[in-house]
Amino acid sequence: MPNKIIDGGIVGISIIASHLTSLSLGIFLFLLNLPFLIIGYKQIGKTFAISTLFGVSVMSVGTMLLHEVPGLTDDPLLAAVFGGIILGIGVGLVLRYGGSLDGTEIIAVLFNKKSPFSVGEIVMFINLFILSSAGFVFGWDRAMYSLIAYYIAFKMIDLTIEGFQESKSVWIISDNHKALGDAIVARLGRGVTYLKGEGGYTGDDKKVIFCIITRLEEAKLKLIVEEIDPSAFLAVGNIHDVRGGQFKKNAIH
Repeated sequence: MPNKIIDGGIVGISIIASHLTSLSLGIFLFLLNLPFLIIGYKQIGKTFAISTLFGVSVMSVGTMLLHEVPGLTDDPLLAAVFGGIILGIGVGLVLRYGGSLDGTEIIAVLFNKKSPFSVGEIVMFINLFILSSAGFVFGWDRAMYSLIAYYIAFKMIDLTIEGFQESKSVWIISDNHKALGDAIVARLGRGVTYLKGEGGYTGDDKKVIFCIITRLEEAKLKLIVEEIDPSAFLAVGNIHDVRGGQFKKNAIH
């Protein structure tokens, strides 16, 4: 707040309202979230509403206690970067364990049921509108700093929720599929599945190797493929959840 950099959602609206009225930020955080908490209680569930109420209450009290504390820096870029990192970690921890700190997420979930847009797209639209409003209140340079902070926080939320052990799906098409599969099992400790495929152009039968690895194992896997079959087709994608089977996170060796 000392650097006039805002976040999206109810927090961003509260910061703007606090600046315009000179009232404590914590008051707006609590009052503006109350209607959404009631909606969340009716539409999502009691446990979610209670945990969100607790989180919002702690955040409101915390900001009130810190309201008179001077800023650590008056450099807006430093404030945007480090503020975004701290914000992202905090929100990520809350979301990781099933809570929420912002009423706009509840609205996005409800609108998602009646619109073709995803929850993320709805939240992004709301936040872009709020961040744009900061340009009229604090100046357009502060709005741009706010966008930097928002982007960093967005990335840190993902990193906090998924961690460095984020799972990845791997698809490999190779004529040396058996050697590659054996190497992945032996050197990464991962199980592999051989799928039957057919070349769309040649019509030749192909074997497709499918397996799940972690983010930290991706470089090692690429090295294995490069060593055994440099001409192999390799595709790697992000997976947000893995359950069942023999998947476990082993040490890289």
